[in-house]
Amino acid sequence: MLTKFETKSARVKGISFHAKRPWVLASLHNGVIQLWDYRMCTLLEKFDEHDGPVRGICFHIQQPLFVSGGDDYKIKVWNYKQRRCLFTLLGHLDYIRTTCFHHEYPWILSASDDQTIRIWNWQSRQCISVLTGHNHYVMCAQFHPTEDLLVSASLDQSVRVWDFSGLRKKSVAPGPTGLADHLRNPQATDLFGQADAVVKHVLEGHDRGVNWASFHPSLPLIVSAADDRQVKLWRMNDAKAWEVDTCRGHYNNVSCVVFHARHELILSNSEDKSIRVWDITKRTCLHTFRREHERFWVLAAHPTLNLFAAGHDAGMLLFKLQRERPAYAVHNHVLFYIKDRQLRKLDMQTNRDAPVMQIKGSNRHQPHRSELLDIIIYYPSTGRKIRAVA
Repeated sequence: MLTKFETKSARVKGISFHAKRPWVLASLHNGVIQLWDYRMCTLLEKFDEHDGPVRGICFHIQQPLFVSGGDDYKIKVWNYKQRRCLFTLLGHLDYIRTTCFHHEYPWILSASDDQTIRIWNWQSRQCISVLTGHNHYVMCAQFHPTEDLLVSASLDQSVRVWDFSGLRKKSVAPGPTGLADHLRNPQATDLFGQADAVVKHVLEGHDRGVNWASFHPSLPLIVSAADDRQVKLWRMNDAKAWEVDTCRGHYNNVSCVVFHARHELILSNSEDKSIRVWDITKRTCLHTFRREHERFWVLAAHPTLNLFAAGHDAGMLLFKLQRERPAYAVHNHVLFYIKDRQLRKLDMQTNRDAPVMQIKGSNRHQPHRSELLDIIIYYPSTGRKIRAVA
C-alpha cells in the first residue's frame, strides 16, 4: 500500500471520488460533508446542513452535483459550484445508509433502515419507485454499471439483485399526456400487473447481516461483506446466481468490499482495523494493512485511477496498491531503471537499451507489494552511489 493522503476528522461513514477532478467527498458521523483536493491535500469546502450522521454520499458523473443521505431521513442534492443545497427529498422513515446517482438516467438510488430501497428522479424531484422485500435494515444499494440491474445488501442476511427495466421503459416512453407514467403514479404497474422493479436473484449464504454488496465493473460477478466476518464472491447469469467462494480472514464485522477495476483483486475493510486485498482467482489474502486503533467503515475505488479511499474512526486514508512508475536513476547521460525484475540501462545519447543484471528476491518483493526494494548503483572511479527505490 502506498499512502497518498490522510485526513483527521470525525468518523468517516461515506466516500465518493470525483470522476475527473482530484476531489474526494467524505461524509462524517458528526453531520459534516468535507470536499478535499487529494492532490493538493487541501480541504476545499464544508457542507453542514444534515442533522446527525451522513452515511450516503455520491458525486454525479457529469453534472456539478452530489447527493447525500443522513440519519435525519433526508436526501439532499447539492451543487458544489454554487456551494449550496439545491433541494431535499423526503420519504424515507429511518436512517439512510447509501445514496448514489445513476450513470445515465436522472435517478438517485437510496437504501434505508426503513427496509426499503427508493429510486428518485432528481429532475422532477419525485420518488418514482419503492422497492420492498427486505425484512431488515437495507445497508447498501448500487446500480449496475451498464445493465438495468441494482444490487442491495441487508441485515436480513441476504443480497438481492433487482431488474428495473420496467421502470426504465416507463421513463423513456412518455404516456399520452407527455409525462412518463411513473410521474403520474409512482406505484404504477403495467397491464399485467408487473411492478417497476422485480427481484431477479436472492443470494443467501451469509450467516449474519450483510453490510455491503458490489457489482464487478465488467464481469457477471458480485462481492458481498457481512457481520459473519466473511467476504463472498457470487456469479450470475440471466437464469440464476450462485456462490463461487468465500474469503475468510477478517476477525470482526466486514464493513465494505469493492472490486479492483483493473486487476483480479477484491479489497475489503473491517471493524477489525484492517484492509485486506484478496486474489479473485485463488481466493487467498495477498496483503493485510492494519491500523492500531481505528475501525474501518467504508471503502471506495476511483472509477478510472489506481486509487482507493478508506474511512475509519479518526478520518480517511487514500492509497494506491502498486507503483505506477519504474524506479530509476540517471548518471552521465545513462538512465538506469528497473523493469520486469531487471536492472537495465539506457544510453540517452545513442538510445541503446541493455540489461545490467537480474534482480533476485523472494515473493514478498513482488511489484504490487507495499515493501520497498533499494537498488544501489556504485561507481568505483568516482566513489559515487546512486540509489533507486523499487
